[in-house]
Order: sequence, then structure tokens, then C-alpha cells
Amino acid sequence: MPLDARTAVRAVAASLIGMVALVLALPSPASAVDPCVTCHATSVRGAHAGVACVACHVGSGDLRRVSAGPTAPGCATCHPGAAAIFQGPMARRDGERTFAAKAFGRRDDHFFEKSCAGCHVKDCLDCHGADGHAIAKPGREGCHSCHRGYFIGADYLGLAPREDSLRYQRGPAVDGERYLKMRPDVHAEAGLRCGACHSMASLAAGQRASKTCTDCHQPSMKVLEHLIGGHLQALECWACHSAWAAQEYGSFFVRVADSPAAEHFSVRRQAGSEYIRSAYLRRQDAPPLGRDLTGKVSPIRPQFLIYYSDLRARDAEENVLLAAQWKAFFPHTIRRGTVLCEGCHGASRRFLVEPQEARIYLPAVDGLGLSSFWSQQGQTMSNGRFFTPDEVKRLGIKSSAYRRGTIEKWKKLVQSVDGSSRR
Repeated sequence: MPLDARTAVRAVAASLIGMVALVLALPSPASAVDPCVTCHATSVRGAHAGVACVACHVGSGDLRRVSAGPTAPGCATCHPGAAAIFQGPMARRDGERTFAAKAFGRRDDHFFEKSCAGCHVKDCLDCHGADGHAIAKPGREGCHSCHRGYFIGADYLGLAPREDSLRYQRGPAVDGERYLKMRPDVHAEAGLRCGACHSMASLAAGQRASKTCTDCHQPSMKVLEHLIGGHLQALECWACHSAWAAQEYGSFFVRVADSPAAEHFSVRRQAGSEYIRSAYLRRQDAPPLGRDLTGKVSPIRPQFLIYYSDLRARDAEENVLLAAQWKAFFPHTIRRGTVLCEGCHGASRRFLVEPQEARIYLPAVDGLGLSSFWSQQGQTMSNGRFFTPDEVKRLGIKSSAYRRGTIEKWKKLVQSVDGSSRR
């Protein structure tokens, strides 16, 4: 190499070494001038605004790219508890994996990877924004990117899944899906972010929430229903205060892959998907009730009533019931007020004890294997249990105390609207 070329190389090297030394010597994140921006025209915004580049981009004395990744090495330096997220349910999804493996079993042992892996946390930026130079606390819209459709989250914003037919694909479009507009959760109306009850610390600890209802609210003894001891002791708050809940009865998974049958589903099929999914029936009313793992009365709904069809071969299976499993859950649709007394007492259908003469939907006649979606026969619960027939029978007994309570309830209702029609 000629002498002048060597001299030039040494000069460039010295300059780079000097720049690295200067970067490493930055006294604090609040330095007025960051030499990195001399070459990298990137501004840091959001929660990390004012933090020096070296706080994230230097490790073991070397400049490098930051990696959040499944173990959060770039973030855990300052946020040591963050890595626990990737060992918790948001990332591992053990319950969903177990359910998918049990339901689909030998028919498709890779169903979870094909159909369920898209919404599971793999990186800190999944929740905190795609731009690492604009880290922000997750907003409601960011949470909805995963907590959408039939899964808890969309209901908080007053969004319920629509029926599948194209004639119903109207109304608000959020993240590419059309929704029915319902009344949102009262906390959403008040402007509360998801993080108000689901803190980072609680999620890292594998907990569903950092607060319970009574952390912010004490039941008023002026409310008639609260005066009934059995209510406060035996019911979850959301058993009464959930205004509505999305429910899906019969989830069809039709496997077409690259078979000739795929052309018949071109409207419904998503690009690259091996399955077409649709629902037999969707409802948005007060959900059925059961008992959760604590033994308290809780809303329940089908986790999934899965029907599987494989149209890849001429003698394929059609509408095989693979799972009929329910779960206790917390609809994020909290409102003031409750259902009337008859909404539980005497409403046997809400406890999956639907009388034969009251049945309108007859899935067995359609070859779907269940006599009724609201019959416990042939169905299970994953995180609690159904009410026994004896329990349902006792709820239907109209005792003198029940009648007095019903009269008082109606008196309060009449008084609350008294004079509303006067001129």
C-alpha cells in the first residue's frame, strides 16, 4: 500500500477511535450534544427522549445494535424485571397451546403455530411501539392489536365481532376488522388505559391484573342488591356489572390448503392461511353464568366449540366436534346497574340448563353433535364448573324474601323515573 494511502487509513482509524472514545465518555444521558447524531440523523422521542445513545447501544465497550428479543437483553439493562414477561402467559401461551393440542390432536399437530402464534409477545417493541427511538407506554389501540375480535380487549372499547356474512361487514373498522358498536366499559369512557389495572409489574409476575374492583370501589349499601349478603359473598362483581359479552357458538375451521375446494372460499380466505374460519352463531347479550376457580359466580362463555372439516380429500371429515369447552372470564364491559332479579333467578338457560321446550337453536339437527349450546351435556369448563341442576333449581325458588326484594327493586325503578313524562 502506498505511503499516502496508509496515512489516510490511519487518519480515518484515529478519527473513528476518537469518536468512540468520546461517545463512551459521555457524562450523562442529559448531555447537550450527542456526537452520534453527527452521522446518525435519528432523534429519540417518547419515554427515552434525552437519553444518550450509549445508554442502549453500548455493551461491553463496543458499539452495537440494540436487541430486545425474547430475553430483552437491550432493555433489561435498565428494566431488570422486563425479561420475566417472556416467561409469562403473554409470551408462552401455555394454556392456548394445551387447548390447541388437545382439540386438534392427531388431525393437525401444528395448528397452534399455523393459526395462533401471531398475537404472542416476542419483543418489547410488540407493545411499546415499532420504532425503538420512540418508546412509549402501550395505549389502548396498541393493546387492541392483539386483544381483538373474540378475545378480551375489543369489548372494553365497545366493539363486538360481527356475523361473517359480507352483508354485515359495515360499521367501525379497527385493525382490518369490522365490529358492531356497543356500549364501552365505563372505565374506557373515563379515559383509563389498560395499564391502569394491568401494570407492567403484574404482567411480569404472570398475574392477570394489578388491581381488583375493591381497590378503587367499595360496594354501596344503598344499593338493594348489595344488601343481600349472598350477592357480595358469592358473586364476582362482574357477574352483575358486565353489561354484555361477545359469545361465539360453533367455531368452524375448514381446512382447504391448496385443494380444489379452496376456490369456493375465495371471499372468506385469508392469504397464506390453510384454514377458513366462520361461526355458527354470535351473540352480544348478558353471558351465561358458572363458578370460577374460587367458587364464585362468574360470567362464562365458550372458549371454543370447535367444528373441524378437512376438504383436501374427497372422503374428508366434515363438521367433526373437536372441543366443547367453556371458561369463566371477565367481560370488560362494566357498567352501573344490574340485570333484574329474573335475569338470574328462574333463567335456567343462563346456567346451561335449557328446558327442551324452550330451545330455538337445534345444532343436533344440523349434524353438530350437541342437543343445545345451552345444555351442559357433552360440554366442559376449563377453569371452574357449571352450576348443578339442584343449584339452578334452588335459584328458581321464589321465597318470601325474594318477593320482597323484587318489590323493593321495582319501587326504586319507578321512583327513579317518576315524573319523567310530565310536561
